[in-house]
Amino acid sequence: MKIVATNIGERKEIDWKGKTVTTGIFKFPVETPIFLDVEKVKDDAICNREHHGGIDQAVYAYSENHYAYWKELHPNLDWKYGMFGENLTVSDLDESQLHVGDTFKVGEVIIEVTKPRQPCMKLGVRFNDMKIVKQFWQQNIPGVYFKILQTGFVKTGDKFEQIKSCPQNPTIAKVYSEKRTKKGM
Repeated sequence: MKIVATNIGERKEIDWKGKTVTTGIFKFPVETPIFLDVEKVKDDAICNREHHGGIDQAVYAYSENHYAYWKELHPNLDWKYGMFGENLTVSDLDESQLHVGDTFKVGEVIIEVTKPRQPCMKLGVRFNDMKIVKQFWQQNIPGVYFKILQTGFVKTGDKFEQIKSCPQNPTIAKVYSEKRTKKGM
C-alpha cells in the first residue's frame, strides 16, 4: 500500500434542499505533507465530532483501486482524490485483508486499523445524489479508519510498512458486512 494523495478540507456551509448543511467532506489533494495528530489531521475540518475524528477515527483512508467502480456509476462528477472525504487515498488498500488492530508505519507515523467508515447523508451531499449512500452500504469497500499511535507527517508516495498483524481479529470487510446486516441493508 502506498499513499497516492493526501487530502484535507475546510468547513463548508452549503444549501441542501432548503437547509444549511455544515460539512468537512469536501476534501482535496494537497502537495505538502499533512500532520496526523492523535484525534485528527491538522488543518482538516471536522464538523461532526460524534462520527468523525477522535482517538479511533483520527484519519480516514480510502482505496484508489475503488475509484474506477464509482466513476462508472457516477460518470458526470468532477472526479478528484478526496471524493469520499478521505484524508489518505491509498493504492492497493484492501478491506478484506486489513484486520482490526493491524499496525503500520507510514511516513513518520504509526497507525492502527480500527474500523470501517459508515456512510452518512453528507456523502450524498458531496455526490449531489443521495443514492450513493445506499450504493456505498451495498458494496464491501468502505475504507478504513486509523488510530494514531505515533504522530507525525505523511506525504504522497509514503509506503505502508506492516509492523503488527492481527489475523485473529475480524477484517474491516467483515466488520462492515456485519454492520450492514444489522442495519438491514
